[in-house]
Formats: sequence, C-alpha cells, structure tokens
Amino acid sequence: MAEREYRVPTPDEAVDRLVGMLDLEELPDDGGSEDRFIAPVFEQAFWRVFGGQVLAQATTAAMRTVEPGRVVHSVHGYFLRPGDATKPIEVRVERLRDGGSFSARRSQAYQDDTPILSMIASFQRPSGGPVHQDAMPVAVPDPEELPTPEELLGHINHPVMREWGRGRPFELRHIDRPIYLEADRDRRPASAVWMKTKAPLPDDPNVHRAAILYASDYTLLEPVLRQHGYYWAKPGMKIASLDHAMWWHRPARADEWLLYIKDSPSAQSSRGLGTGAIYTRAGELVATVAQEGMIRPPQGLKSMLREKVQQRAVSSGKAQRELNQKYKAAWRSRYMG
Repeated sequence: MAEREYRVPTPDEAVDRLVGMLDLEELPDDGGSEDRFIAPVFEQAFWRVFGGQVLAQATTAAMRTVEPGRVVHSVHGYFLRPGDATKPIEVRVERLRDGGSFSARRSQAYQDDTPILSMIASFQRPSGGPVHQDAMPVAVPDPEELPTPEELLGHINHPVMREWGRGRPFELRHIDRPIYLEADRDRRPASAVWMKTKAPLPDDPNVHRAAILYASDYTLLEPVLRQHGYYWAKPGMKIASLDHAMWWHRPARADEWLLYIKDSPSAQSSRGLGTGAIYTRAGELVATVAQEGMIRPPQGLKSMLREKVQQRAVSSGKAQRELNQKYKAAWRSRYMG
C-alpha cells in the first residue's frame, strides 16, 4: 500500500480546523443516561490525535450540558489510548451533579467504542471571594524579539517539522533555546513560550477556554527533556502524555499573546511531571496546568549511530548556526530568577 501523503495546512486553515474541531455535533437521544456528541478530526503528521485536541473536545462537550451561567474552572483527564486522526471521536457526557453553585461532568472520548480519554470537569457560577495570584516573571523577552516557528523549522523537509513550523493553529515563540533538533546546552528543568492562535477566534469565551486547554498540551513536558539533555527529535525517543489537569483562574483570549511558564519538580520510573502557569501579557494569571508523561530514552547502538548522523547534519547546517547566533541573547533570559 502506498504511504499517504500529508499536506501541511496553511495558518488560516489550521485555525479554521481548531474552530471546526470544537464545533461538535449532538447525537439524538438514544434513551441512555449520557449526552453524546461527534467530534471531528483532521489529518495530522503523526496520523494520531493530538492530546490537547481530545481534551478540548471532551471539555467542549461537557460545556454543552451545563447552564450558560456556569463556567468551567477545572478538568482532570487521563489519556488511555492513542487516538486515530482518520476517525471521528464520539464523546459521551455523564451529568454527575448540579448543585447550587457547582456542576460536575464526566466526559469520555471513544473511537470504535473503545475509550481513548476519561475526564472529569467542574463548573461554577462565578461568585465573590478573596483574590490573589502569583506575579508573572520579569525580564522575559517580548514575543516580537523571538523567532517564529517557520523561521526555526521551515528549512527542514520533514512532515512533522513542517507541521510544527507552519501547520499548527498556535504560534509558539520560544524564550529558551528550542530543543526540537538538539539538546539545551544549559540543563535545567524549566522552559517558557509565548503563544497565541495564528488568526482571530470567535468571541465565544468557551472557544477561548477550550483553545487555551488545547495549547497547554504543546510543551508541558519540555522541562523534563531539558533537564536530562533530551530533545523532541532524538532518534528512538518515546514520549507520551499520561494525564492532564488544568485550572482556569481568569478569562483570556487565546488569539492574544499568552506567556506559558513551565517547570518540572520530579522525574522517576520513566515518568516526568510538568507544571505550568499561563499569563496574559498584562500579567494576569489565566490558568495553572499539570501533566505527567512517559519519557523513555533510546537504548542500543542503532539509536546512538542515528543520532550522531543527525547531529552532524544539524550542527553543520547554515540555517541552524544563523539562528543560534541571531537569538542567543534572547535565549539566555533568566526569567525564573
């Protein structure tokens, strides 16, 4: 069978797909106790569903089952199996509780009647009370000072790198030296990016909440990789998200710059924990995030030899040398103090 050819979407197409994947179709009542929805999927370079997508879709389905005045404030989900990016996803929502101020929902995502995600979401009718937040780190380079994904990866002829460079709905501007192709020279369990969608989103606040949840899955395990000298394209590297939790604190637009600060308090037993905080450009704390992932470095001579060949090509490439020179001052930012 011939290998399927993947066409990287344009930035506008990628954002349209993001909005489209959050436009769920409600299925007719089948007499059961659950609300059921069909969530669309789109082709991806890995031919599997991005974890942030199924999280955002499961949360959107749950949003559709609560009264409009109740706003999602937290989700806790487990990734059970990889999703197939060629098959639609069915999301089933169980209405666990509707109290005076809070509602709880269980969302489960299925493909071929097999669960791929199980998640609980909590909603609240906004009310008064004490208010405080952690301050946003200082001395962070502005996103305009940092390279675009296209500049970082556009010179690499590989479908995954082309998708990361041009085909994602979110633009990521790395404050640390990126670790797509090689390890960080300054090992530490921390990283940060600016992020926003590449085109405006509808004004529906729930679309923005779901989009921020979607993007929170992009780089949350990166501090673990940085600390141990790993990188995304390391030959033989196996990385998979195991669970994901997010707490929304304040409303924000996903189509305006957000600062995503992450660190890792621990890694052990092939698992690493990433925690993150998302801020508006004005310094408001929008959300707190946590995720544990499986991280298994490659073993054996074959992976080592493949990496040596790859690293020679990267280090000898003119584009990579020019990027390292152009942005080295910005990438030396010590925003974590």
